[in-house]
Amino acid sequence: MKRFKENAMVYLIGSVGYSGIEILWRGFTHWTMAVTGGICFLLLYRLNFRCRKEHWAMKCLKGSAIITGVEFVVGCIVNRQLHWNVWDYSSSFGNLLGQVCPLYSMLWFFLCIPVFKLATGLKKRLFLRSPRRA
Repeated sequence: MKRFKENAMVYLIGSVGYSGIEILWRGFTHWTMAVTGGICFLLLYRLNFRCRKEHWAMKCLKGSAIITGVEFVVGCIVNRQLHWNVWDYSSSFGNLLGQVCPLYSMLWFFLCIPVFKLATGLKKRLFLRSPRRA
């Protein structure tokens, strides 16, 4: 149950956090981006502790690959299958089916730096606290 609560809280933080970032970046968001942001943050949170001894650049590369992969899958469903047109990178250099592109993969790489710091801070402050004594 403890692990479930941790995962749920991390997912919620990622969902709200990514929606906020997207609103700041584009001026709007879509509910599917909240779901995607929650999934990505939870995966990055887990990656951060699974690969804690790896160099930060390698973790960021893996994190960027995870985000790009999730974005591609969600984009194929939301944009190509359901035709909701949430985003379109088809005019961006090197895009793959208009769903992902190298520019945003690079941005995800750099976004992973503060995300991994946040993940570490969350773990220390919220989930590794010792119980209070009465």
